[in-house]
Order: sequence, then C-alpha cells, then structure tokens
Amino acid sequence: MVKIGDIELSDFPLLLAPMEDVSDPPFRALCKAQGADVVYTEFISSEGLIRDAAKSVMKLDIYEAERPVGIQIFGANLDSMLQSVDIVEKTNPDIIDINFGCPVKKVVSKGAGAGILKDIPLMVSLTAEMVKRTHLPVTVKTRLGWDHDSIQIVEVAERLQDVGAKAISIHGRTRAQMYKGDADWTQIAAVKNNSRMHIPVFGNGDVNSPERAKEMRDKYGLDGAMIGRASIGNPWFFNEVKHFFTHGTHATPPRLAERAAMARRHLEMAIDWKGEKLGVFETRRHYTNYFKGIPDFKPYRQRLVTEDHSADVFAVLDEIEEMFAATALQQH
Repeated sequence: MVKIGDIELSDFPLLLAPMEDVSDPPFRALCKAQGADVVYTEFISSEGLIRDAAKSVMKLDIYEAERPVGIQIFGANLDSMLQSVDIVEKTNPDIIDINFGCPVKKVVSKGAGAGILKDIPLMVSLTAEMVKRTHLPVTVKTRLGWDHDSIQIVEVAERLQDVGAKAISIHGRTRAQMYKGDADWTQIAAVKNNSRMHIPVFGNGDVNSPERAKEMRDKYGLDGAMIGRASIGNPWFFNEVKHFFTHGTHATPPRLAERAAMARRHLEMAIDWKGEKLGVFETRRHYTNYFKGIPDFKPYRQRLVTEDHSADVFAVLDEIEEMFAATALQQH
C-alpha cells in the first residue's frame, strides 16, 4: 500500500498529471471513472489566486466524485504562495501540490515552475513554509534539474522530504530538455533507492503504454506512475494499465460507440462547467485521440475541431456512430 499523508492508495497507484487546459474537472472525473487513483488540477498561479483572477479561481472547482484530488499551485514568492495555501484550503482538496517542474518560458522567467531549480534553497524553504501553513498533505512535482550538469535530484528530493513533503513526482527530464529526448527513469530510481527516502516517489514522463508502466514498477521500482499525455483523449488508459498488470494481456480496446459516447460525455460536462464557447473549444484537443486508428476518419476529425457550436459537434458525433457503427478499433 502507498500512502500520501493519511491517504491510503493501492500498490503502484496511477496518478493523472496536472496538464494546463486538459486536467479540468470534466476530464479528471472521466479519468477517475476509468481507473485513475489520484487526479491533479491544472496548475494554478499563486499570483492569480491572490488577485482573485477569474481563470485561477475557476480552476479551484472540484467534483466530489474525483477524490482524492490534489490542487496544484505555482509561484516563487513566499507571501503569495502562503496566501494561496489559505485560499486553496477553503476549497477542501485532499492534497496541495507544488509545481516545481513546469518548463514553459512565461512561468520559468518569473522564477517559478522549473525556474526554481536554479535556486534549490528557495525551493526547500518555500516547501517548508507551505507545509507549516496547512493541515493538508503537501506534495511536490519537479524535474531532474535545470540542465544535465546541474542534476541533484537525489539530494533535492531528500531535502524536500525532510521539510515535510509527503510525496514527490519527478518528470525524468531537465528543464533544458523541455519535452524532447527520452525521460531518464534511472535518475528517478536513484531517488527511490536512497535509503533515507520513505515518502512515495512517483515517476512521470513517457509512461505511454501498459508495458512502460510495468517497466516503471518492476524494473525501476518506483511507487507509482503519473500519467499525462497518454491520457489525452484516452481516459481508458488507466484501466488498460491495470488490466495489463492483472492479466498480462492488453484489454480489448473500446469500440467506436464507446469512444463516441465518451467524447460526447466529455463535451457535455465541459459545457456544463465552462460554458458553450470554451467547452467546445477546449475539448477539441481530445478528439484526435478519442478516434485514433479509425480508417478514413480525417474528414470527421476536421469537422469536430472546426465546428464552433456544440449542436453541430454533437451532430458530427451522431454521424460518426451511424457511419462506423460496427467498427472495432484496432489496438493502438
């Protein structure tokens, strides 16, 4: 059993990674229903929260059905981060997660996200103060280091644990790599193999098949996998991994009707949560994967990602079901 504070999880839990404009409540709920053990919100700007910026505040919404859920915040200013903890606590999540890993320039340039990897003492002191500020378990998501020459993740993880972090998720790339090259799981395993580490160490980056998840568990010995891009338009991925763990075989891929139904449910929930315009727009990124591997699908995909009104998107989904009713998807 793996524990984050007092939260008890199964052996080798699967976590939905925080992804901007992806890990919203509708998508998190779909992933939870399909086997995700813990889900995280999109990252939320501490500066936005304390200014009561609408977009930041909206990201605090959580559904009861998705628990345990972690709200992830980022920033580099201690006062702002502590005020954010107070605001986040009122929404009653199960976990507060600190983003020390986002490589995007607009975040890094302010010293936040992966930018803080250039200032490890600040990273440690921020974590320590946030732990003191809340009764909720505080977890950290980070990268191996700023660049290859400055990787100190074994020491950094230990220091974060020592100031009270209850779990750490590590993306197996440096900030310099962004999302290029392969994730290096050996560095994450080195953190886990440090005899002083007793908190869960979760691996992240390139967990894109059930086989890779099994490798992370069996070869690298990590405590769980945080899954990001593999789940986009494919919330079934979590249960597919669990099926593979249990049976050693691949689960039967969802039939087209199931995929269309999931896409429809996703769009309905997105519209309920964020309104027609944004709901339609932000669900588009999922359609390519929802319908991956279907022959002659391009004209339908084109329409799904260009229609501006939900009624028209729902009509295309109806058409897809009728046209491809008997098609079973090939394993992708």
